[in-house]
Parts: sequence; C-alpha cells; structure tokens
Amino acid sequence: MQNNNFNRPGPGGPGQPGQPGQRPGIPGQGVPPQGAGQPPRATPGIGGAPPPMGAAPGSVVESTVTAQADIPEGLLLSDDADYLKRFPTKSLDGLHVDELLHTVVDLNASDLHLCQNSPPVIRHDGKLRRLNYQPFTPVDLQRMMYEIISDENINKFETTWELDFSYALPRRARYRVNMYREKASVAAAFRLIPQKVPTVRDLGLPLIMETITQKPRGLILVTGPTGSGKSTSLAAMIDFINTNNAHHIITIEDPIEYLHVHKNSIINQRELGADTKAFLNALRASLREDPDIILVGEMRDMETISLAITAAETGHLVFATLHTNNAAESVDRMIDVFPPAQQEQIRVQLSNNLIAIIAQQLLPKATGKGRVPCNEVMLASSAIRNLIREAKSHQIASMIQTSGNQGMFTMDQNLRDRYMSGLITLEDAFARCQNVEELRKMINAPAGQPGGPGGPGGAPVRR
Repeated sequence: MQNNNFNRPGPGGPGQPGQPGQRPGIPGQGVPPQGAGQPPRATPGIGGAPPPMGAAPGSVVESTVTAQADIPEGLLLSDDADYLKRFPTKSLDGLHVDELLHTVVDLNASDLHLCQNSPPVIRHDGKLRRLNYQPFTPVDLQRMMYEIISDENINKFETTWELDFSYALPRRARYRVNMYREKASVAAAFRLIPQKVPTVRDLGLPLIMETITQKPRGLILVTGPTGSGKSTSLAAMIDFINTNNAHHIITIEDPIEYLHVHKNSIINQRELGADTKAFLNALRASLREDPDIILVGEMRDMETISLAITAAETGHLVFATLHTNNAAESVDRMIDVFPPAQQEQIRVQLSNNLIAIIAQQLLPKATGKGRVPCNEVMLASSAIRNLIREAKSHQIASMIQTSGNQGMFTMDQNLRDRYMSGLITLEDAFARCQNVEELRKMINAPAGQPGGPGGPGGAPVRR
C-alpha cells in the first residue's frame, strides 16, 4: 500500500480508462521504447551510500539525494563528502520515534523500518530510502520501542518475540506496527494509516466496487499480496456504505487501521488482543450482535473461512481479504484448506454466496511519483458460479476476459489500459502481468478489435 492511499491517479484509472490507441504497440514493433528521448532515470543505490550487506548492485534501497526534488535536501543519507559537510549525519541520542514518524507523514511515505546497523529507512513511492541518521544499535532500538508500548506489551513481546499494535500521532496520523526480533535485537516496521478514509473515487478504483456494496448479502473478497492496498480499498468500500446506507457494521481487525466515525450507519470496530482474544471467537460472536455487514480483516484458516461463508449464507454482507493474486487462485485457496470430503459442499456454498473477488496490486506511476492500483474484477455471474461448482477454476480467467459487458476484466486487461493511458511503464506492466504474450497481443490489437480496448475479449470501456 502506498501510504495506504494510492495518490489519485486521475483520468485513466480503473474507473476512467485512457483513450484506446493513445500509446499503441510496444517497443520493437513500431513504437519508440518507453522513455525514448528522455534522460535516463537515476539508478537505485548509485550515487549515495552503499547498499546494505548482501544487497545486489542496483538495490532498491536508495540513499542518493539526486533527482529527489520532492524530498527536502538534507533528509536523506549520502556518502558525498560535500553533502555531509553541509548536512552532517544526525545523532540518535535522545531521539523519539515520533520525530521519525512525523517525517514519514511530511514526505507522504508509506513505511518506516527500524533495525540494527542501519539508519532509519522509509519507503517512498515504493522505494526504500535511508534517512540522514547514524545507524541504530540494539540499545537504541530497545529504548526507542519500549518507550511507546505498555509494560503488558513489553512482557508479551519478551515472551513471543513478536508484537502487533497500533500507534497514533495525535491529530496527525496512525500507524500499524509490527515489532519483532532479528539477530537478538529489537526491530520494527511502521505502516502509515492516513487519518482520512479515502473514497473509492479518490483511489481511482473501479466504480463497480461501489455498486457491489449495495448487495443485501453475500461474500466480497479483496485479494492481493502484502502491501497492495487491500485494507485501504476495504475501508473505502465500508465508508461508502456508512455514507449512503443505515446499517450496523462490525469489523474485526488486527490491529484496527482506519478509524471510522458513525455517519448514516453505526460501526463497531474490534481489535484482536484489545477487544477480542481470537478472530474466530469475534466472528462467531458477531452473528449474535445484529450486524448487517461484517468485515473480517483476513481469512486465515479453515474455521474462519467456513464461518465467513456461513455468515454470508445466513443473510449478512461479508467483506474479507486473502493473500492471493487473482480470482481463480482465491477460489482454489478457499476450497483447498478443507479436507477432500468437505470440498464439494464448500464449492456449492461458495458458488451460491460469492458476490465478487477484487484482486489488486500497486504499480509505480510512469512519472516516478506515487503509485496506482491495478485490479482484476470477477463478478459471480451464473457462468462463474457453475465453474466454481464444477471445480473448473482454471477456466475463470477466460470467463472474466470474455465478460467485459458485465463489468469484469482481468489483471492483464487492466494493466493494458493503464499502459495505454500512460499511467505506468511498459516494463512495469510486463513485470506484473499474468501472461506476457497475452498482454503483448492485447497492447498491439487495434481498439474495438478482439483483445483490443472495448473489443471482444478486451477490457470494457469503463466510464
């Protein structure tokens, strides 16, 4: 998640595609390569401090201060002698973590990493960059982290050696924090959660994600790898319901990320460890709390998946996440966790209650500033339901690709649209696609032709 808020992509987003043919073809086939005639981009890890031990040349960790007009001079680390004379490396003595967290907000970064033998590192526009501080020692790290957690959490951390919690900068920002041990030292990762809940349109997500929230019951999944913006997308969908409907919404999260306020709906947010001892217990209890809508932060095991499907079956609208890359993989993941003797029953239940699967990933913008979401949308049409019942999930991608008139599109189709709109580079589109050759064909197909934008087998023209 870039900042858990993807930076508004503008025209050409999933809800507003770029004009077909704006950038037809691919390099080597009649079109100049991406970036032709432009100065080369700065290479990560070159011109600044050396990459960390074990990092390959061209590491994603950037220390150079060149070509960073959006970051004030002096904040990043550099090995340039003249730079260091003007901006000496700062000491960690007495430093409170809040100072670093304010820097994350100021720079619109998404994450802060603290570990021994390294200065603080932020993730900015998807790339890691070192801040201009001395490297942490284990003593620095333990002092800094133990200052912000309770004695109870200190005991818990020293027992389990992992700790999840949320941390707030009053009136400024909240963070999801994971504290852990590495090489016998404390380490931590902070993920920024903006104070304002973004809307589906702010994020440039497919507008179908607003439409499906109006279903009276069923199961909606948002899937993708870690850091792909799933929590932000779910928060935007919940906020749409909160703004437009009068419902009772219960969320079960680990930890609570976005803080919702009561609008037309009432929202009860329960945090694992603070408000409930176990995900499964909270989900089971929620069925007796008169909910209309239930959000499960993550379906982690067979029992949670089974109960989520049952909740959808008994008349609730259920939102959940999975760490899967596409719709077909999500269906298989949910079914395969069950013993073979139960899988047939689960297929039937899932096919009857599934509403949609939205797969998501974040790609760097072609401008180099910010990231943009790319999605796959599968709606549970009668044909999709039949494929799930008949254990033919391998055919789901083809069905999505040919169901553009129903609002569905594959990840590769959306990557094609993003590239044609000039929002992402061709290199990134190929690196993130499911099928390179298929994407290559779609990019070169004329608009309105099979595989082309708006044509049979192509992504729908989404307005």
